[in-house]
Amino acid sequence: MNLNYIVREPQNITSKTPILFMLHGYGSNEQDLFSFRESLPEDWIIVSFRAPLSTEFEGFSWYDIDFNNPEKFVDLQQANEALQAITEHIMTIINNYGLSDSKTHLCGFSQGGILCYVLALRYPELFNLVACLSCYPEEKLLTDIVTDKKNLENLRFFISHGTDDAIIPLDWGRKAAELLYDLSCYFSFREYMSGHGVNQKNYMDLMDFFSK
Repeated sequence: MNLNYIVREPQNITSKTPILFMLHGYGSNEQDLFSFRESLPEDWIIVSFRAPLSTEFEGFSWYDIDFNNPEKFVDLQQANEALQAITEHIMTIINNYGLSDSKTHLCGFSQGGILCYVLALRYPELFNLVACLSCYPEEKLLTDIVTDKKNLENLRFFISHGTDDAIIPLDWGRKAAELLYDLSCYFSFREYMSGHGVNQKNYMDLMDFFSK
C-alpha cells in the first residue's frame, strides 16, 4: 500500500536530525496537522501522511467507521493494513534520510491518534515523543504491544482531550491514563474546555511538549 505524504525539511540534515510523523483524523487530509509546522522546531524533518481511504467531502480515512455500531467502530483489517503501510513508510523514510542516530516522534489526531498508540506500543524502540490528540487507545488493536517496562522507558506521551468532545467521549480518552499507568510509561494527560479539536491552550501545551 502506497501512502502519499508531504515533507518539511530543515536546511541541514544529519544522522541525528529528529523526524516527526503526523497522522490526521477521519475525513481530513495531510495538510491538517502539517499546519503545526510553523511552531515546531526548525531543525526537525516533518512528514505528514495522507490516509489511503476516501471519505465524503474529499477527505480521507485510515479505516472505515460504523458510527451507528460501537462494536464496529473500527474496521480491524483496514486498520492493521494501514498500520503496516505506515510502519513500512516510516522505516523507508528514516533509511532514505540516513537517520541512524536520530529521534523519531509521532503526532496523531482522532483516528490518527488511535494508530499512534498502536505504533508506539508495538515498536517502542523506534519512537520517543508521542502526541495523541482527541483519541483513545483501541483495545482491539493493542493485542501485540510490548509490555516490558525496560523497553518502554524511552517513550514520552502527551495526551489531550476536550471535555465536550461529541465524537470520541472523554471517558474513552481517559482510558489512556489507565493503560499507560499500568505500563509504567511516562505520560501527561490533559483535558481542555473544547470539543473534538485542539484549542489554543492545547496547542501551546503541545508545542511545549515537542520543544523539550
